[in-house]
Amino acid sequence: MRLLKLIPDNTNIDFMRWRNVALMLSIIVTVGSIALVAVRGLNLGVDFVGGQMIRVTFDRPAPIEEIRSTVESLNMGDASIQEFGNAKTLSIRMGLPPGGEDAANKAASRVRTAIQAKHPDAKFAVDSVSGKVSDELYRSGAISIALAMLGIAVYIWFRFEWQFGVGALTTLAHDVAVTMGFFSLTQLEFDLNVVAAILTIVGYSLNDSVVVYDRIRENLRKYRKMEIVPLLNLSLNETLSRTMVTSLSIMLALLALLLLGPEVIFGLTVAILLGIFVGTYSSIYISAPILVWLRVSSDSFLPKTGSGPAGAERVPSRNEGR
Repeated sequence: MRLLKLIPDNTNIDFMRWRNVALMLSIIVTVGSIALVAVRGLNLGVDFVGGQMIRVTFDRPAPIEEIRSTVESLNMGDASIQEFGNAKTLSIRMGLPPGGEDAANKAASRVRTAIQAKHPDAKFAVDSVSGKVSDELYRSGAISIALAMLGIAVYIWFRFEWQFGVGALTTLAHDVAVTMGFFSLTQLEFDLNVVAAILTIVGYSLNDSVVVYDRIRENLRKYRKMEIVPLLNLSLNETLSRTMVTSLSIMLALLALLLLGPEVIFGLTVAILLGIFVGTYSSIYISAPILVWLRVSSDSFLPKTGSGPAGAERVPSRNEGR
């Protein structure tokens, strides 16, 4: 029985033909994303701006629309109300009111009293995040993303060459910027779950880039008379099957979570799904083409003296290496 292959063995797609078009598209999307975040900002969640999350548990499926109307009638500002883990539990997220901790406690008491008047069986749990703690969380989240990207670039630099490190860092910056631009555009809540998703995207993008870079490095050593653009096309085609199978399998699982999963992880799922798509694109059209723009050639990393391994002077045939 023959195994199903999504990508044929003799794939020979000319990816590099579109590298300049992809460059312009990536620049436009990245600059647009940065501009959106700067001008429109992010819809920061309670984790980052401070506030309260009131969890309400009922003995039956929660009447979410009724609870939303009840909370809105209290005129305490915008409140995010959604299911939390199951159909019987709701989370009510509210920003910190003026007046500090005492005002926040009074606001939570008003919400509890209003809901208990109609639902005496409701059980409550209140979690508060002060403005100081939220600032620390925001700063820690930003630092963690920056350090992760920097550490990855240094790792790639030492494992390969500095050009590969620059390529990996550029790829990661592109993926993170596009993800944050999407959240600024849609105004989906940006909380610690999304920070975790961005770190996941950084890890996935690194993994994909390392696979491509490792094959490029092998081919640079093997085919020393081959021009860099055909060599990059060869490397991308040789890793295409692995890239597509990995990306599609993850995206299918994420789509199931997006359609059937609870709302509490909706932002996390959307962020990772978008990041996997963007990361797959960038591993092909940013990680590899940037080596051309950094003037990497087939003899860039050759030792000054000595001869290469047997077969190093060959140029591959179209189907070689499959």
